Amino acid sequence: MVLDRRDFMVKSSVFGLGLTLAPNLLAQARKDFRSVTILHTNDTHSRIDPFPENNKYHAYKGGVVNRAKQIDLIRKEVGNVLLLDAGDVFQGTPYFNRFNGHLEMQLMQAMGYDAMTMGNHDFDIGIAGFEAAYRKNASFPIICSNYDFSNTSIADLVKPYHIFEKNEIRIGIFGLGIELKGLVSLKHYEGTIYNDPIVVAKQYVKLLRDELKCDLVICLSHLGYKYDNDKISDRVLAQTVEGIDLIIGGHTHTFLKKPELIVRDTKGQTLVNQVGFGGINLGRIDFFLADKKVRSKQRLIEIS
Repeated sequence: MVLDRRDFMVKSSVFGLGLTLAPNLLAQARKDFRSVTILHTNDTHSRIDPFPENNKYHAYKGGVVNRAKQIDLIRKEVGNVLLLDAGDVFQGTPYFNRFNGHLEMQLMQAMGYDAMTMGNHDFDIGIAGFEAAYRKNASFPIICSNYDFSNTSIADLVKPYHIFEKNEIRIGIFGLGIELKGLVSLKHYEGTIYNDPIVVAKQYVKLLRDELKCDLVICLSHLGYKYDNDKISDRVLAQTVEGIDLIIGGHTHTFLKKPELIVRDTKGQTLVNQVGFGGINLGRIDFFLADKKVRSKQRLIEIS
């Protein structure tokens, strides 16, 4: 539910009058009014350097050094930050061909990523290749809910969900991946079982929101933003499954100027966002919680 503007302004003004409030009322106000900032990327595709000057559309944009600077500035500004990625970290430049994903994982760890989901290209050197790059260089959670890795070597590595606590806000995150058949060579994902994203999403939203009492529920999705057929996409997911506050998408390399707000006929609404590819943009969504209501503010940051 979106916070009414008047209620929001009243809540905000509490802090300006803090010295006149009794200590117990001030403490309660601070607990009621909480915020967290979500930063996110998708489909960075091994783009370590900025795009070259001869690139027709993206000259000088992107680059992990420039991204890291932006992330550091925002962390200094707000403090309560989650940095997330929606998959396809691998494949796209000679860096990947040379270092087999190790460099990408090292850099994500250095930038302080909190979690990622797996895209289809993250299987391009097989499950063993992904495992080697991750285990040697990274420690942030890999979250995939609809890929069953029970019969693979990464069964202990990949989590179906993870809960973060920031500023007394419980943030439940689950992940959804696209069907790998036809996109990835079978030998590279052998043993992986693909489960229906809609069924799985309903299961984990219920778990995170109802049983584990999360204040925010976020889906890291590599399903794709939308399609012309009935293929499951982020928009379909948002229209079908209640209880997701934000879907951070990937796969289709969609440049959204701002998140799309999907309002369901049945109940509630969901933000859907995707920020292109190649690390050109960094998505930022600030969530404000007050009196069990949620308000958000969005910003698209070009990395250049």
